[in-house]
Amino acid sequence: MRFAPEGTDGDRLRSAFALTDAERNTLTPDSLRRLRQVQVDQVYARLSTGPIPDGPFRGDLFFPRGAPRHAPLGDLSPALPAQFAALAAMPVEQLGRAFWKGKAFFKAEGILRNRIEDLAILKPLIKDSSSIPRLTFDGQTTWLLFPAQVSCGNSLLEPARRAIVIDYSKGPQIAGYREIPDRLGGSEGLDIRDEVRAVKPGLYLGRAYFHNQFRLNFTLVKPDANAAPADVLGDCAPS
Repeated sequence: MRFAPEGTDGDRLRSAFALTDAERNTLTPDSLRRLRQVQVDQVYARLSTGPIPDGPFRGDLFFPRGAPRHAPLGDLSPALPAQFAALAAMPVEQLGRAFWKGKAFFKAEGILRNRIEDLAILKPLIKDSSSIPRLTFDGQTTWLLFPAQVSCGNSLLEPARRAIVIDYSKGPQIAGYREIPDRLGGSEGLDIRDEVRAVKPGLYLGRAYFHNQFRLNFTLVKPDANAAPADVLGDCAPS
């Protein structure tokens, strides 16, 4: 994988260091996790949005090297609602890896829901878990929680270029929204805004922002993807 000198602007990255098919094929969730953040940023800056995802995806997250991954969740959002006190005390990385298993996109509706492990830590917060939709995918049955609006919009990394934007502040407008625990992802909680771009068929690279501050990277994998390679080179249509 080629990388440009640090500080190289995006236009030169995309012209002089455009990703080849061979380079894209070397990228996996594991290989991306091993990169320094400046290298992850360079990969992301060279990607196009590709098609808006559809269906369920396997997820994994990774923090920039040196980031306070063992800091409690409450440090990222000190004003979390009182109902989430138990979650606020948990280390961010531990919490993310413990219960986030990926995302399920509903492209026709312009929304997604997150695939959440059915863990004891969430059950005390939820009065009636029987009404929560469940999805069996990739050998796991998970809750579908934390809805968000999905659209084609401006990237926070480079506002002049597009990304597939995942906006949790719109969660209350989505059918099936549950104030507890879904508000954790919205503007009264962590105020999460994700964005993703396509690496290759079946693999997306994402960036998660809390209160408009970049916090972590994530990958989305669809093991049975059969899209044509050219799909990842296109841009999503703006809404």
